Amino acid sequence: MLFCIKIDRTLILMKKLLYLLIPICFLIPACNWFAETSEVGEMLSIHFENKLYKKFDTAAYHVVFKKCIDSLKGTLSNPKDITAWYADHQNEPVLVTAFFADGSLDSLAAFISRSPEHGFSPSVFGYQPLEDMLRSLQANKFKKIEEVYPVVAELEIRSAESLLKYHNVINFGALVPKNLLNRYYIPTKRPDAENNVRVLGTASIQQLLSSIQPESANYKALQKAMLGYAQSNPQAEELKTLLVNMERERWKLPETGPEYVEVNIPDFTLTWFSKKDTLIHMKVCVGGRREAGFEEKLQTYLKTHNLDDMPKNHQTPLLFSKLNAIQVNPVWNIPSSIAQSEIYYQVLKDPYYLSNSNMSVYYKGVRVADPDTIQWRKYSREKLPFTFKQGSGGGNALGKFKFLFDNGSSIYLHDTNNKNGFNLANRAISHGCVRVEKPLEFAQLLVESPQQFDKLRMEVNLPPLDTTKMNVFRFQQAKKTDSLKRFELKPKWFGTKKQVPLLINYKTAWADQGTIQYRPDVYGLDENLWAILKKMR
Repeated sequence: MLFCIKIDRTLILMKKLLYLLIPICFLIPACNWFAETSEVGEMLSIHFENKLYKKFDTAAYHVVFKKCIDSLKGTLSNPKDITAWYADHQNEPVLVTAFFADGSLDSLAAFISRSPEHGFSPSVFGYQPLEDMLRSLQANKFKKIEEVYPVVAELEIRSAESLLKYHNVINFGALVPKNLLNRYYIPTKRPDAENNVRVLGTASIQQLLSSIQPESANYKALQKAMLGYAQSNPQAEELKTLLVNMERERWKLPETGPEYVEVNIPDFTLTWFSKKDTLIHMKVCVGGRREAGFEEKLQTYLKTHNLDDMPKNHQTPLLFSKLNAIQVNPVWNIPSSIAQSEIYYQVLKDPYYLSNSNMSVYYKGVRVADPDTIQWRKYSREKLPFTFKQGSGGGNALGKFKFLFDNGSSIYLHDTNNKNGFNLANRAISHGCVRVEKPLEFAQLLVESPQQFDKLRMEVNLPPLDTTKMNVFRFQQAKKTDSLKRFELKPKWFGTKKQVPLLINYKTAWADQGTIQYRPDVYGLDENLWAILKKMR
């Protein structure tokens, strides 16, 4: 009995003790009596052999980090993606934790210090603030753990900004071409949120930044020449040209594959590349440069709507497409801009201009039987109710061949009835389309088969290469010259053996067998790019 009483008293004492211990247990975590050291604190304490960092309080750090990123947000190149990435990672110092002790953040700073090799000042990528924060943490002179938080927070944010900006500029280019260049329609890949997440989440800064260094032979040749001018003649005009074209080399253009056609506007040439070989190379004529003071004159025109105030812009657009068809003996659907600015004045001076030029006139889609009788002075050119077509034949401005590809600018490659333009040094003379010097040879590479090429030749009064088809050719020629029957020349379509990628590009400097070739900035596009690039030097 006495034993049971003693047990009861013991149980009562244990219950009272338990009630006292429960609130104490809740207080223990708050007091950090047995709290685990944070990952970054553990890393720093081991790296510096300093137990101070074991006191690193994650909750206290988060408060400091939030204030720090808010204060630096205005200096970040991509604040939205950076703040979102840290929100997804609970505002932890991910980069400092992973890359401080092993020297990777020092490697990041080293890459940035060498950015003049690409034509950029290290300050563009925040080199000095990054270096300052690295030195502050590496000094290991903190007296209290509270002094560590702002240094780690700023180092983390500076590292993220420098890593992301350096990666994106070197890998994608510093500029967005469609925002700066008139008539730029080449799909050019730019860094997006997915790219930025991948960069910030990299497993190796060293490998990542090594992998994005431009390796093309053309880039390296431009880079070598640029560094030579930067050391010997930093004011040389060639230096600017080299830097602008290095930027173009960094742009991620569509994949052309091993075989493609490239028109280089400043060089006034077309080249068909097949791997490392050149299948054909020829002169071209391109669109004329847009009128000086274009933007100001355009604003005037938008106010007056007077065609006399509308500035001219015939620049050939930069684009990427695929050649998919050939039209032989083409009809020219004359653009309304040419009808209003040129044809209207021609018919006022010469009522027979249209018939002499093999041009037809259409009113509401119906062909006008005798356009020479139209009283043109009754119509203002701003509200001209007619459309115009030039028929097939020798006098057609498109010549005998038109090479088609999908685009939103209504341009194409074509032959011409005026070959004199190819003798000019400056061949920026067309209304925007590209005139080719060797249309027949170009067509031969495009058509599906030798048999199709012979048919194409006969359509333009050339004998077939296959002599067994000569009887067919003679019959066709006799039909065309039969004076008793009126023969009307009509367009014929030919398919291509495959859709050949076409890049209408703009390069004013490139490497050719070890020599840098320079060309005039015919459209002034280099100046548009240089206006921004020079601020990054």
